[in-house]
Amino acid sequence: MEQGERNLKKRWMAVGAAALMIGAAAPWGVGLYTQQQWQGVEAGVNNAQNVFRLETRNYDRGYMNATMNGSIVFTAPESGEQHSFEFQARVSHGVTGSLMDFTSAEDLNGRASQFFPDEKPRLTLQTNLWGTATVEMTVPETDVIDEATGETLTTARAYGRADISSAGADMEILVTWPGMTLSGQDVQFTLTDFEMENSLEHLTGDLWLGDARMTLAGIQIDSADQPSVTFEGLSITSDTDVSDDGERLNGLSSIQLEKVAAGGTEYGPHEVQILFESLDVTNLEQLSSAISEMQQAAMTPAGDPDPQALMQQQMEAFQRVNEALVGLATEGFRFGLPKIDLSTPEGPIRGELMISHPELDAKDKGQNLLVMQGLVGNLDISMPVELMDQNPSLAMQVAPLIKQGMVIQEGDRLRMVGTLGDMALTINDKVLPLPPMF
Repeated sequence: MEQGERNLKKRWMAVGAAALMIGAAAPWGVGLYTQQQWQGVEAGVNNAQNVFRLETRNYDRGYMNATMNGSIVFTAPESGEQHSFEFQARVSHGVTGSLMDFTSAEDLNGRASQFFPDEKPRLTLQTNLWGTATVEMTVPETDVIDEATGETLTTARAYGRADISSAGADMEILVTWPGMTLSGQDVQFTLTDFEMENSLEHLTGDLWLGDARMTLAGIQIDSADQPSVTFEGLSITSDTDVSDDGERLNGLSSIQLEKVAAGGTEYGPHEVQILFESLDVTNLEQLSSAISEMQQAAMTPAGDPDPQALMQQQMEAFQRVNEALVGLATEGFRFGLPKIDLSTPEGPIRGELMISHPELDAKDKGQNLLVMQGLVGNLDISMPVELMDQNPSLAMQVAPLIKQGMVIQEGDRLRMVGTLGDMALTINDKVLPLPPMF
């Protein structure tokens, strides 16, 4: 009996010693894993887009912690002008994960120090060995006065969080911001209660699935020489999914605004829906890749040593865009605005605009002319006559269409009804032949 107890005690001592050894070695292994993860994140960010570029200059990894520094280079899409922001981070290694705490490489100075005199913005990244990560960012409140102009800026504390799992394939994103007020000598701009929630799942390449919701309680603009304007209850929602074993992408987005108030008049609600159905994922990914390539070429500095090669790259990317669009059509799709409902003091503007194309047989998919022949669609837009009467600039645009018979009056409303088919657009019985698109 005593011998058995001694053996059991020895086994537990061995287990305890092994646990201590593993626990002692864990921070070193976690540190190595974290460094490899960061290198993967850096490469992924830089390869996925051309606007921001992460550049890590030094990663000094120790046993329980590490330090690193580098820069984020922002390239303006319009001009190609680059701006660099220095950062540094302290990394703490635990038994099952690490915590990265990012700060600016130097103390804030100049105008930036006016915004955050006491507390700086903070960004942290917490990673775990089982493939999950949490990113949190906090931007402190500000209260700034420009002594030269008298302008004031007051912002509330903003908070953002992203929970990442499945090795980056799934994300849950939350951003909350109670708002801000910007006041000048003649105008005041107020934004209230911004919130965004995204639930995302990576599909392929640059394509993601999921649900998204963005809400904004209100925007108010007060001017010394103009009536106040208020927008209340703005919300944007989007839902996407796949069908046919992940080969087709479907989605519905809605933009809603509860009320607009201006000059003592209130009107609303407003809603516009955007629908797409049965988009071929392969061609959609090719389209996204080609557009990204065109953007990258457009951002190349004008003094590029080989402008001929750059032009060739742009032409090839444009050809790929064209081929992807033809591919989307031949595989079949449906796209448009199934609901347009806008309120005005004179009455509602209502309508829909849809276009679709059937999937072609395999033998017909290489014939571009059949793409145009297969396009079908419908248009139906109406608005109150009084709206045109009260807005001279709108009347100047609509009057020629009325004269041509493309807009007709039905009681107190103006209406445009059209159909697309057989390579022609028919609007209120007026037939407009369409040229080849591709």
